[in-house]
Amino acid sequence: MYKNILVPVLFDEGHDTQASYRAAHALASEGARYSVIHVLEEIPAYASSEIPHDVLEKSQQVAADALKDSAQALPGAKVALISGHAGKTIVDYASENGIDCIVMASHRPGIEDFFLGSTASRVVRHAKCSVHIIR
Repeated sequence: MYKNILVPVLFDEGHDTQASYRAAHALASEGARYSVIHVLEEIPAYASSEIPHDVLEKSQQVAADALKDSAQALPGAKVALISGHAGKTIVDYASENGIDCIVMASHRPGIEDFFLGSTASRVVRHAKCSVHIIR
């Protein structure tokens, strides 16, 4: 099975984070390491300049706290809150950290995914390791 598993999480109702954790645990070899990350999409400068700095900091802290609480489902998991484009950032993190399996939840694709592509489909197409998608 896998020794270094990445579980990217998104905190919305369309993604089953707990199912991702259960799958990661089931796919893990004995002594496996887990990384749980959440990617904060970057806010364009023209928009971020209108948002008070303390509001941005508070939203990042709320996301960091939610990530830390959520990741307790995988004892000993390394936790990271990262800014960037979700699909690219997940693939880059996996490459840079020797990940051998990515386990992530995905929503049911809609028509917009045929034109723009979802984060999960980008990860599946570009990751150099195994990818396990939960629906």
